[in-house]
Amino acid sequence: MVLDISKIKNTVSDAKVYWKRPMPGKYMPFREIFAYSFGGIGIYFLIYCVQQLTLSSTNVIIGNAIGISPTIMYIIYVISIIISFPATALRATIIDNARSKKGKYRPYMLYMALPSCLLVVGMVMVPYEKISNQIVKAVIVLLFNIGFQFFYMFFYDAYENLIMVLSPDTQERADVLAIKSVVYSLAPSIASALLPLVAQALTNGDLYDMKLYRVLYPPFAILGVICSVYIYANTQEKIVQARTHVVQIKFMDAIRAVAKNKLFWVISLAGWVGFLENTYGNMLQWCYQYHNENGINAGVYTVITMVVANANLWGMLAAPFAIRKWGKKNVLIITNAVNACFLALLYPVVQAEPAKMIIFIAAILFGNYLMTSFGVILGPAVNADIRDYQQYITGERIDGMFATVGLIGTVITMGTSGIVPAVYEKLGINETVLAQHADEIMSITGKSMEDVMNSPYNVLYINDIFKNVFVVIVVLSIVGAVLNFIPYFFYDMTELRQRSIVKILQIRAMFEDYGNGVLNDKDIVSTIEMIEESSELAKTQPKDIKEMKLAVKNSSSSAEKKAAKKALKESVTLNENIEISKIVMEEINKFDSPEWQYKLSEARKLYEAGLSGLTSDSMQTLNEVLAKAKAMPKNTKVEKEERSSAIESAKARIYSKKQIELKHNGVIEEFDVRIFETLFEREDDNLAKRTQLEEKLSLAKKAKDAEQIEALKNQIKELKQEKKVNDAEIKKATDENSYYSRLAKPYIDAKKLLTQAENYQHYEDIKAMYDEAKIRYDEALRLEEERARALEAEQKAMKEKLKKEKAENKANKK
Repeated sequence: MVLDISKIKNTVSDAKVYWKRPMPGKYMPFREIFAYSFGGIGIYFLIYCVQQLTLSSTNVIIGNAIGISPTIMYIIYVISIIISFPATALRATIIDNARSKKGKYRPYMLYMALPSCLLVVGMVMVPYEKISNQIVKAVIVLLFNIGFQFFYMFFYDAYENLIMVLSPDTQERADVLAIKSVVYSLAPSIASALLPLVAQALTNGDLYDMKLYRVLYPPFAILGVICSVYIYANTQEKIVQARTHVVQIKFMDAIRAVAKNKLFWVISLAGWVGFLENTYGNMLQWCYQYHNENGINAGVYTVITMVVANANLWGMLAAPFAIRKWGKKNVLIITNAVNACFLALLYPVVQAEPAKMIIFIAAILFGNYLMTSFGVILGPAVNADIRDYQQYITGERIDGMFATVGLIGTVITMGTSGIVPAVYEKLGINETVLAQHADEIMSITGKSMEDVMNSPYNVLYINDIFKNVFVVIVVLSIVGAVLNFIPYFFYDMTELRQRSIVKILQIRAMFEDYGNGVLNDKDIVSTIEMIEESSELAKTQPKDIKEMKLAVKNSSSSAEKKAAKKALKESVTLNENIEISKIVMEEINKFDSPEWQYKLSEARKLYEAGLSGLTSDSMQTLNEVLAKAKAMPKNTKVEKEERSSAIESAKARIYSKKQIELKHNGVIEEFDVRIFETLFEREDDNLAKRTQLEEKLSLAKKAKDAEQIEALKNQIKELKQEKKVNDAEIKKATDENSYYSRLAKPYIDAKKLLTQAENYQHYEDIKAMYDEAKIRYDEALRLEEERARALEAEQKAMKEKLKKEKAENKANKK
């Protein structure tokens, strides 16, 4: 406990010293960390409101409170998904072309907060209870959700992605994200706890009365707007996106690039086939609302929901340790399998209908939440590995494309989401069954006929229907959970392989930087040391793990067993490092192997032939190249990847030949990328002029100079028209470059491969730079440590000053 208090005191002291400036080696001062994390509470109150109002096939507010039947709700959900495609494309276009000096994300977080807030307030304030026609209700809900698709998604993406440009340091981003995740989770927890308590006072405990949301959601949403202003004012983006990054990639190009990434499809498939798993999501709330004859009051229900939600914390805390011990794949399989077992326990509970059934369901869902919360950590970790693998197999870091290709999942989800509403309708959650049981429901609930007929979900007050629905929900959830974890058996990215890939990417980056003349001391030192260490380790004889395990088993004393376990652990680590080192040295020496020599010879022929060489070979020759690629060995992971790459290259040559001959009479010209420099300079000049004129216009308005106002408006109008023309030219150039890159891909890839092989020949030259680079790098570290000590002395002085002031204040009070 003393240690914890000491850490808290040190953190407070650090915050005082580094409130407005970052700590040594960091990029974010405490003010930014505090604003982004604690401001996130307000942001997530607004996010919570929108998520509860966003169309899905099982949304309880839209279905139960507003009163739209499952079938109609699914129809408008499909319409909203279809509309989301152009909305997503429009948002992406605006973000990709954003050049505001205020930043890439901060302006949209600020500007889109108020429209999102107004949409929330407007949607809950509509008097749905006075609208009897479900089609009219559905149209209203759909229109509000279309607004969410544009304004809210802009707002949400801006806040979530802001951390990526607040610091370029990966570990610092991870640390801040951890703080943010713990802090912002207070918002949904508070909101969920308040709902039943306010409902008890306002709607007689009815969670599906719109009065409840009209009271709670507007202040929640307004708080989000206030916090967006606070975050905007106290953060500063520090990374300017490279100009070359604005060259967009077509959707089909994205599919081609990601299609070969097996890991992406495995993880995506797990989500697509497991859509039924989340059917249980409404069980707790429905049990409280419709099956509460034993009198669980609002206070008890609040405690139940908070305890169940608390399971998330323990799963998130345990996940890093579990990953370290068993690896991501095993943790994915185990947690999802155990989760399926937890869900299976719901079946006998629902069948038996014990007194206070909600308590039993809550206990089981605690285990369910515990298992699923591992995914909060596993998800980003797995996706990061997938992107590393993508860069490894293609040579390009294409993070944005995954979101683009992810739209395929949206289409699949749109289709599968209709299953649950159809099941609900079949089980009796429809207006026909509601009308048949209206009198009985009035008798059970004391509600008026108008209130009863407001929502088809009121049939759940009928015990037989309630039980049938719950039984089916449990069965669907179990099936979904089982389907969900099956694809993970095919996820073959081990921790050892991922570490190898990261080292290989580091090596490739060093050689590429050398070729471009931009190597820095830190990269020279770290990469050369890693390669030299790998060279030695690769020659080391691995330890016999079986023999060492046997030594642990046969230990005669606790001390002997402890020593044997320590030796075993060290040997496992050594063997892993030996394996990684062998893979690293394979990368260093790859161009000496027969397979790569063959690839180099093919690349050299293709490059020397120029663009005309794309069509000079006959189809018979190209088919022979494809046959040779298919004949390459495939005994190891590396061999399989190299074979796959060779096959892909051969197919690309066949595609290029066919397309160039078919559409361009066998001749294409190289695209001149220098056109982008001209267009971007013109764009920047236009922005600078418009900014200057906007400032003059503001002054003219203050001076009430009508003539100057009119003249300035006309000039701004002309500049906006010029911008429109320039934007069209940028899009045209982007399309042409993308098309050229597809047609000339074999030639471009051949040039890249030859360049890489040439750079790899200069290892000894780079190694010769090590000694001087090491001296400079160590000196830079020494200066950094010196600055850190100076800041530490300043911090100590600040502590003494505060301590002295506190003592003086205490003395003055006496």
